[in-house]
Amino acid sequence: MRNVLGSLVALVGAAAAVYSPFRNWYDGRHGTEYRIQDLFNGVTTGRPGDAGGSILIPFAFSALLVVIGILLRSRLLVTVAGLITLAFTVLWMVRVGIAEHSLAISSGGRGLGLGVGDALVGGVLMLLGAGLMAGRRVRAAAPEAGTAPGGTGAYAAAPPYEPGPAPRHAPHDVAAHDAPAPHDAAGSGAGAPPPARPYEPGAEHDTLSFSSADLPAELTDPEEPGGTAGGATRARPPGE
Repeated sequence: MRNVLGSLVALVGAAAAVYSPFRNWYDGRHGTEYRIQDLFNGVTTGRPGDAGGSILIPFAFSALLVVIGILLRSRLLVTVAGLITLAFTVLWMVRVGIAEHSLAISSGGRGLGLGVGDALVGGVLMLLGAGLMAGRRVRAAAPEAGTAPGGTGAYAAAPPYEPGPAPRHAPHDVAAHDAPAPHDAAGSGAGAPPPARPYEPGAEHDTLSFSSADLPAELTDPEEPGGTAGGATRARPPGE
């Protein structure tokens, strides 16, 4: 929206600047009757052969810059066009003031005419239009590979994942984990089995002993030779 509004204001200013040489500039003399070289060498009574050799040239060039600036959405070109219009208008006023020894404004057609006012207004409108324009939007470039998203520096790429060896667990301290928790002297651990004593060579240890009387008779009695009946073995009675 700002570009549209600024463009319209700049176009109105360019049209006013181009139209100004065809109006009265000073003492009934139109701007097309002043030669372009008079702006640098001094104003004389000489007149150009056509409008192409008059002060219309800088104003037409300013209008062309405005059109190009609007198409390109360039605030710089529109600003330059306004400055050119104002600069040549002021230069003409200085040259006329030197030639006439004064600059007068009179309602009777003497002095500065409406053409000068159109040129000044046109230059101001060009500058105003450039200020209203938003210009072109610059898109942010995508960050390259290995560059931080903000563009402030580079970062190293992450190395590919490589599975390493399985971690080894430290051996558990059997004595520390398997030993029963200490019990207080008050007997809070009553009923719990006593802790196992470590093996010491030469020390007396509890052993389990048994005799042959505890075994069944079938295992302890010897067999009698030839005393089988029906394939069964007869146990020898005790004392035989």
